[in-house]
Amino acid sequence: MVDLLSALIAHALDSDNSLPPETRRQALVLRIRAFVQQHLHDPHLTPRTIAAAHHISTSYLHRLFQEEDDTVAAWIRSQRLERARRALADPAMYATPLHTIGASCGFPRASDFTRAFRTAYGIPPKEYRRQAQYVTE
Repeated sequence: MVDLLSALIAHALDSDNSLPPETRRQALVLRIRAFVQQHLHDPHLTPRTIAAAHHISTSYLHRLFQEEDDTVAAWIRSQRLERARRALADPAMYATPLHTIGASCGFPRASDFTRAFRTAYGIPPKEYRRQAQYVTE
């Protein structure tokens, strides 16, 4: 936590180079993760666009994520699916069409969304929503 706070202060003071390399790496990964969360709805969010937005090479982005649990693309996909899963279980979203939820999570084609959701969670989104609705009633 101290390293991250130091990174934030150093970034604000424009002196990132004074931080240890590992602290700079962690701070960059956190900025990248925040950026991805803010842009999950964009179907064109890719490692290339993320790297460009952070002024780093795509290969460096991949190296940063080698120390993480997933590849960049796999992490984006899992975050999109998790956001969709939460939306499907949200009673306030029951009237929202499935394809709209999928699109808002970066899956512009309903079939891609259904296939990815079923692969990740073992059931299609429609069934997941039905089960979630049944639990909350």
